[in-house]
Amino acid sequence: MHNVGLAGLTFWSPNINIFRDPRWGRGQETPGEDPLLTSKYAVGYVTGLQNAGAGDSLKVAACCKHYTAYDVDNWKGVERYTFNAVVSQQDLDDTFQPPFKSCVVDGNVASVMCSYNQVNGKPTCADKDLLSGVIRGDWKLNGYISSDCDSVDVLYNNQHYTKTPEDAAAISIKAGLDLNCGNFLAQHTVAAVQAGKLSESDVDRAITNNFITLMRLGFFDGDPRELPFGNLGPSDVCTSSNQELAREAARQGIVLLKNSGALPLSASSIKSMAVIGPDANASFTMIGNYEGTPCKYTTPLQGLGANVATVYQPGCTNVGCSGNSLQLDAATKAAASADVTVLVVGADQSIERESLDRTSLLLPGQQPQLVSAVANASRGPCILVVMSGGPFDISFAKSSDKIAAILWVGYPGEAGGAAIADVLFGYHNPSGRLPVTWYPESFTKVPMTDMRMRPDPSTGYPGRTYRFYTGDTVYAFGDGLSYTSFAHHLVSAPKQVALQLAVGHTCLTERCPSVEAEGAHCEGLAFDVHLRVRNAGEMSGGHTVFLFSSPPAVHNAPAKHLLGFEKVSLEPGQAGVVAFKVDVCKDLSVVDELGNRKVALGSHTLHVGDLKHTLNLRV
Repeated sequence: MHNVGLAGLTFWSPNINIFRDPRWGRGQETPGEDPLLTSKYAVGYVTGLQNAGAGDSLKVAACCKHYTAYDVDNWKGVERYTFNAVVSQQDLDDTFQPPFKSCVVDGNVASVMCSYNQVNGKPTCADKDLLSGVIRGDWKLNGYISSDCDSVDVLYNNQHYTKTPEDAAAISIKAGLDLNCGNFLAQHTVAAVQAGKLSESDVDRAITNNFITLMRLGFFDGDPRELPFGNLGPSDVCTSSNQELAREAARQGIVLLKNSGALPLSASSIKSMAVIGPDANASFTMIGNYEGTPCKYTTPLQGLGANVATVYQPGCTNVGCSGNSLQLDAATKAAASADVTVLVVGADQSIERESLDRTSLLLPGQQPQLVSAVANASRGPCILVVMSGGPFDISFAKSSDKIAAILWVGYPGEAGGAAIADVLFGYHNPSGRLPVTWYPESFTKVPMTDMRMRPDPSTGYPGRTYRFYTGDTVYAFGDGLSYTSFAHHLVSAPKQVALQLAVGHTCLTERCPSVEAEGAHCEGLAFDVHLRVRNAGEMSGGHTVFLFSSPPAVHNAPAKHLLGFEKVSLEPGQAGVVAFKVDVCKDLSVVDELGNRKVALGSHTLHVGDLKHTLNLRV
């Protein structure tokens, strides 16, 4: 795209904010609610975009955004431009910062973007501690720091953080900002220098960081056609292998949440299928936001129709599904005469998007009535497909014996309809897992603006995400079924691990709940967990093995947290060994109340599926 003048080489992606609240309109852009998962995703994403195979050069320059604690867009009139995220040091270092640290330290990302919001009263793009101190100082960013678009303008005009525009320009650049998305710095930086608020050396530093990125991208290396990627062109776009990859990515992302035995369907035994719902013939909806130009779409209706004869009824003219747009009679009539019914409901960008958070977790408008009426009228099995970025409270469908199966497909991309059909007809065995907790509607009583991760029993505050949430769930983080079954067996893991503290360490003579997660006692302190996983069913399939740990109850530690995950593919009856290397100070540590990493002493419980193994950490 760049070689034919249709793109640049700096991409402000990925979004690695934690999907902290299920109502967030931009949660769809992120990999979910878990810091470890988000960290691994960030590193993989950045490496894939940037890796040019030689030295410090870049294929394209990625950007990890939005730094930091950014996850309120527009909720009940509270806007991201003026929102002050009040975050404890513990939550900042335990939940919000780890993906950004991994992105810079492990991913060597070329750029970090600071966010619109304030954190504890300071705009992130003007916070010297967060920018120069942490990103460039502690993490040693090899690249540039960009503002979100117009966020320097926002901190002056919307937040009134400085008295003059020159002050806003000066405070941002001195804090460590190198690039401004927008024209604010272009308009006000010269005046800031002339007024003595900013030195030319500050400007030189920012420009240097930007130009080094251009150099690493090869902009000064002569004829671009002679450079490593100079021969790529239109013939490399929409190749058959790339289109198959879109389909395979969609297949792997589909999560089977309920199956009472109706799936997989047999195409040869189905004479007619009713395909119903406002997302049943979705095309543009499937590619989400910040979308590219698709090669072609395969809608759910087209994907299913390529396998069996279909009758289509939208049920609602749009996903908002207000009273006037509901078309129940035609939908129930189609379901009553078909061998099987597939309902495709959920959301689109009119429900959840940048600058629009949700206020409810229920399916939009009259969609629940549509689902119930169609399920009750169905002559054959009724399968519910939910297309959305964020989670919904679909308790009514989960508990209904009229609904035989439920799948969540996210926004599955251009080949989404083909992938849905591949899963429903058993050409692909589903292996996706939920990256977020699905909360009940009652969770909406919790203000979205309350940034606390940890529960507060004294006020009934339930906490957030699977690591801390104490309330009921509709579906849990990591949920996802298969058409086969997998058995786990622990082969080996230690029962005790000793930390060798230095002579004179206070914890050798005093009872300590934890020790610092750095120093000589951490070096090389690791152990292996070996598991045997067997496909105990009758269909080959992929299976993600999650290793969780529940630490001792010190420092308001998480109830459990993810240490690692590995995916295996197994034929029926086949077994495979999965190994995890656990670095004690990195993987088993928790963040204390002051934001310091500590290794809790005492009993840690490792979980894999239904398996539990207790490990004692001692000095």
